[in-house]
Amino acid sequence: MKTLFKIAAAVSLSASLLAGTAMAQESQRQPVTSISQLLDRVRADARDAAAENQRRLQEFRANRDRQAALVAQARGQLNTLESAGRANQARFEANQERIRELDAELRQAQGAFGELFGAARQKSGEFASIIEASIASAQAPGRHQPLRELSQSRTLPDRAELDRIWQAMISEMELQGDVVTFNARVSGVNDGQPVPVTRVGVFNAFITQGGTRYVLWRTEETNPAAGYRLVQLERQPPGRLLDAASNLARASEGEIVSGPIDPSRGQLLNIYKDVPNTVERFNQGGIVAQIILGLLIFSAAFGLFRLFALFTTNSAINGQKRRSTASKGNPLGRIMLAYEEVKDRPIETIELKLDEAILRETPKLEFGLNFLKLAAAVAPLLGLLGTVTGMIRTFTQITLFGTGDPRIMAGGISEALVTTVMGLIAAIPLLFIHSFAASFARGAQQTLEEQAAGIIARHAEERAG
Repeated sequence: MKTLFKIAAAVSLSASLLAGTAMAQESQRQPVTSISQLLDRVRADARDAAAENQRRLQEFRANRDRQAALVAQARGQLNTLESAGRANQARFEANQERIRELDAELRQAQGAFGELFGAARQKSGEFASIIEASIASAQAPGRHQPLRELSQSRTLPDRAELDRIWQAMISEMELQGDVVTFNARVSGVNDGQPVPVTRVGVFNAFITQGGTRYVLWRTEETNPAAGYRLVQLERQPPGRLLDAASNLARASEGEIVSGPIDPSRGQLLNIYKDVPNTVERFNQGGIVAQIILGLLIFSAAFGLFRLFALFTTNSAINGQKRRSTASKGNPLGRIMLAYEEVKDRPIETIELKLDEAILRETPKLEFGLNFLKLAAAVAPLLGLLGTVTGMIRTFTQITLFGTGDPRIMAGGISEALVTTVMGLIAAIPLLFIHSFAASFARGAQQTLEEQAAGIIARHAEERAG
């Protein structure tokens, strides 16, 4: 009996694995109570599983037949399209051959006129580019368009189209002699609203609203397809050129004034963006130029302070000479007080005492003069140091990259020249300051010696009398 139960359970399990749906339905039936019911249920499950498998097999065969029909239909459509493509290709080649034949007939019919009109189209294209790049097109945009259309035309131009070429040439020549002011948009100015623009022929233009500034007629480097437009110079030229433009803008009609003209049509003005300003030029000198500048600032400030102190001291000495009452606030007054202390002693003692007082005042007068002299001598030496380091850098660049590109050597040469100039710029004013300070100190010292000699002479006269 146990063996029979095991066989029935194995059969039931196998039937359940072959038919998942039947097993789901079996789980919902009433439990069996006898072997015969179990066998009946196993047979029913086997029949259901066989029926389900048969249904799936038929469905698969139906799908296979349908897919085969779809593949056959797609292949038929592909063959039809390939046939149409071959027919279109043949028709295209025939049309191309016909076009070549018609072109040959057209050239033969044109004869000498074909070469003439070809030259006309070429020149109209070249002159269209010139007019488009002309700054006069900022005042009259689109002047080049008819010539551009003529240069791209495949048909023979008529008389009116040919006349446009020489008419555009004459118009361009007339615009070269005009100095006019018109309203136009300038990129980055006045929020894109039109501003007054003064055009000097076809050479250059400038605006005066918000300050005089030169503008160029060119395409944007980031978006050349946008066409030509007025843009400001990246860096404006020196003040004399800006002043000349301002004078021209303020001139009344018929007045003759000197004004700016760029014969390269903006190229020379555009070079100023590559010309370094004072700060950039100084930075090319590197650390040596910074040291020289620091030395100049400190030494010049100290020298000016000493000049002021010596000038004040000389003024006090001159004021003391006009007074008989001695004061401790100036060197001469202190020397006079020293005399008052020893005026009752022998003349030799008085002379020694006054010499001692003058010697005490001399270091105060000469304070800082040696430093100014040293700074004036060191500044050119620092410039020479920068020259040597700059040339070392230049020769290093030559060793690494050769002499093919001069811009590679420009950094070292700039450092050498800038430091040399900075050294001279620092030395020259320091020499002047030292010279004036030394002159003031010598003048004060000589005054003290003269007054001391006068005091001794008066004292000797009084003793002799």
